[in-house]
Amino acid sequence: MADITRRFGRRHLRSAPTAHVRHHRRGRLVHDGPGLSFWFRALTAALSEVPVDDRELAMTFHARTSDFQDVSVQATVTYRISDPATAAARLDFSIDPDTGAWRGAPLEQISTLLTETAQQHALDVLARTPLSAALVDGVAAVRERISGGLGAEPRLTATGIEVVAVRVMALRPEPEVERALRTPAREQIQQEADRATYERRAVAVERERAIAENELGSRIELARREERLVDQKGTNARREAEESAAADAVRAEAEAARKVRLAKAEATAAREVGEARAGAQAAWLRVHSEADPATLHALAVTRLAENLPRVDSVTLSPDVLTGLLARLAGPATATGTGTGTGTGTGTGGA
Repeated sequence: MADITRRFGRRHLRSAPTAHVRHHRRGRLVHDGPGLSFWFRALTAALSEVPVDDRELAMTFHARTSDFQDVSVQATVTYRISDPATAAARLDFSIDPDTGAWRGAPLEQISTLLTETAQQHALDVLARTPLSAALVDGVAAVRERISGGLGAEPRLTATGIEVVAVRVMALRPEPEVERALRTPAREQIQQEADRATYERRAVAVERERAIAENELGSRIELARREERLVDQKGTNARREAEESAAADAVRAEAEAARKVRLAKAEATAAREVGEARAGAQAAWLRVHSEADPATLHALAVTRLAENLPRVDSVTLSPDVLTGLLARLAGPATATGTGTGTGTGTGTGGA
C-alpha cells in the first residue's frame, strides 16, 4: 500500500520498490514505474499500484480418481505480475488518493483465477488415474500438469501474470481409505519388526548358550584342577604324616635312650650313696662299740638335750622339792617328820 501524506492542500505519494505506480492526470500518464515519489492533486489524479514482487498462493482442493476415490491436493503456486501496465488495464489496481488503499480486490481475483485453473488441470489428471497410482506417482504428475497448464493459459498471459513455480506438497485420500491402505504396510512393518525381534532373541539365546557352555567348560576344568589339588593335598598330607611319624619315632627313641641313661645314672648314684651311708653307719657302729659305756651315756644325754624342746620356766611344788632334797641328802639321813610350803618361780631362756 502506498504511503500518502497531505501538505498545503496537496498530496504526496511514496511507494515501495516492489510496487509499480501509474499516475494519470486528466487521462494522460504522468508517472509510471516502481518506487516513485511525487506530488499530485487528488481531484485530477487517477492512481493505480501494481505489486511486482513474487507472491505465494497456497491452495487446497478435492478431486476424484478413476476408481471413484476422493483425494485432497495441497499445492503452492508462486507467481508475479510481469506486465504491470497490462495488469492495471485488465484488473482494478486503483488506489484511494487519500488513504493509498486499493478500492477493489485485485489479488483475490488473481488467486481465484490461479486456483480454478490449477484445480481444473489437476482434476483432469486424477480423473484418469487410479488411487494407488495417484498415491505413488500422482504428486509429480499433478505438479507437471498444473505447471504446464498455467504456463499455457492464455488468460494469464493476457492479464500480465507469470507463473514462476508450482509445488504439490501432498496428495492424500480420505482418512478411512488412508487407514485401510496403511494397514498392509503396517502389518508388513510389524512382521519385519517381529522377525527382527525373533532373530535378535535367537541370537541372544545362541549367545546365552555359548556363554553357558563356556561356564560349564570352566566349571569342569575347575573341578579337574580341584581334583588334582585334592590329590596333591592328600599326597602332601600323607608325606607329612610319614615324615612326622618318622620324626616322632626318632624323638621317642632319643627320649627312651635318655631315660635309660638317666635311670642308669640314678641307680649308680643311689648305689654309691647307699654304699657311702652303709660305710658311715658301720664306722659309727664300730666307734660306739669300742667306746666306754659312760661315754655313750654322756653322748646319749647330749643328744637328748639337743632334741629336747626349749623350756622357758619351771615351777617346783613343795612335795617335789622335798623329795629332791631327800635324794640329795642320801640314805644315811635320818627320817623326820616336817611340813613346809614353798613356791618358786624361775625363768630362763637360752
